[in-house]
Amino acid sequence: MPGVSAILTAAGESRRMGRPKPLLAWRGTTLVEHQIRALFDGGAAEVVVVVGHEADAVAEQVEGAGARCVLNPDYLQGKTTSIKAGLSVISEDADAIMLLAVDQPRTASIVSAVVQAHITGDALITSPRYEGHGGHPLIFSASLRGELSRITEKRQGIREVFQAHRDSVQEYILDDPMIRLDLNTPEAYEDALRRYGGG
Repeated sequence: MPGVSAILTAAGESRRMGRPKPLLAWRGTTLVEHQIRALFDGGAAEVVVVVGHEADAVAEQVEGAGARCVLNPDYLQGKTTSIKAGLSVISEDADAIMLLAVDQPRTASIVSAVVQAHITGDALITSPRYEGHGGHPLIFSASLRGELSRITEKRQGIREVFQAHRDSVQEYILDDPMIRLDLNTPEAYEDALRRYGGG
């Protein structure tokens, strides 16, 4: 299997949640540990976790799960800075780059399905979709690494890369609403715990 390097962004302030999202309880562990395991079990060759807010506390969880950390000192400037921080340390030999945020819990089976679709489709970009809406994780060919490293908040981040290659985006349909799950608020978190058995 080609080497897939996963970047898990976990640097934000979690202002709407009111407490650090990476440290939330999820399926018997913390959310960040769950995500790391799902990414590895789903086929990632390496997982780089980008930390910022509460960096030391999150880093402790990361080290115990076998992933690597990179600190993003500019995390207050937006998500693009975290993606670029992750890109700066992933393997030079990576064949593909997978992007996922810590507050988007996924199962290993979802990750594996998207990885396999990307590989078998020999795609430039693979975007999972559920009922006509895009989800995560996203996978990019390593040939786009340079373009990804130049994204900015002003140019809408990775959307700019999508737009530049919109005819080469492989839309992978998954009949699983979890690919759209995003834990932004306490209410969303509590609802997700009920629906997906976390905690």
